Amino acid sequence: MPTTRTSTLPAYVKTRFLIISDTHSASPWQNTTNEDAAFRPPLPKADVLLHCGDLTMIGHLTEYEKTLEMLEKIEADLKLVIAGNHDISLDEEYYDRKGQYMHRWNGYDQALPMKAREMWTGDKAKRAGVTYLEEGAHRFTLRNGALLRVYASPYQPEFCDWAFPYFRNQDRYNPSHQCTPNAVPIAENPIPDFPNIDVMMTHGPPMGVLDATRMGEHVGCEHLLRAARRCRPRLHCFGHIHEGWGAQKVQWNDSDELDIKIGNHFEVAHAIEVDNATMGEERAATVDISQGADNAVEFGKETLMVNASIMTVQYKPWNGPWLVDVHLELAK
Repeated sequence: MPTTRTSTLPAYVKTRFLIISDTHSASPWQNTTNEDAAFRPPLPKADVLLHCGDLTMIGHLTEYEKTLEMLEKIEADLKLVIAGNHDISLDEEYYDRKGQYMHRWNGYDQALPMKAREMWTGDKAKRAGVTYLEEGAHRFTLRNGALLRVYASPYQPEFCDWAFPYFRNQDRYNPSHQCTPNAVPIAENPIPDFPNIDVMMTHGPPMGVLDATRMGEHVGCEHLLRAARRCRPRLHCFGHIHEGWGAQKVQWNDSDELDIKIGNHFEVAHAIEVDNATMGEERAATVDISQGADNAVEFGKETLMVNASIMTVQYKPWNGPWLVDVHLELAK
């Protein structure tokens, strides 16, 4: 009789993510001689690069070109990018309303949103290995065989009338039957329930998680926090609040109750400790949340939250990227 062979492939494969945000057209190569900056070359190689928005200062094509040149030099098999509130020409509705004012001194072009989108979805982006993500859920089969399920959104609560805004009483992330009580449901691409997403990429942070300004005010989104508890991804990365740079592992509250206080969405939040000297040497803050690791995340119960803002609050590109190891399911 022929011998029956069974697959020895594991159910999961370890996958490395390099996470950055809020680069604002800066490059690690401008810090080549600055040993105090963790954001300097060579950045670590990864399976997946994630950029969580604010690619530019104010959405000019020349700024996008600089960012694409920077991303092209980073070694990663897949490079996923979303916009942020500073990338004003990637928000066509916003640019139609306010582009002429924002670019009043230099570079106003009614066709700029079309040109910007073409840049991020056309040949230049392909040459850089970049995939630009619109709001919604996306699936990828990685070169290492893993299945990656991502939810992406460039939106955040209205912030000084910049791009991709919504009002704080509007719930952009939960469907109407799961909407925050007394909020206005506006979700066009609601965040899926657990277990359908591995990684959430949003420009803005959830309320109470790495979202404090230098004045101590928490400016994240309560609706995003509620949706993250529903979704329970392995990893949720964002930026927007430069001084919020860091990472926390949160353990979710298992309650299905909608009307819950903001502080009760998770049971525990542990800050990930970072050694600045090691981060400087390795050009990244490293954390392993794969199965069996000291900081392992239990899918469905815990999430690693990462604010990956490269810029400091003074707009210096000195903060380190985050290098995160995650176990993902093998693609079938």
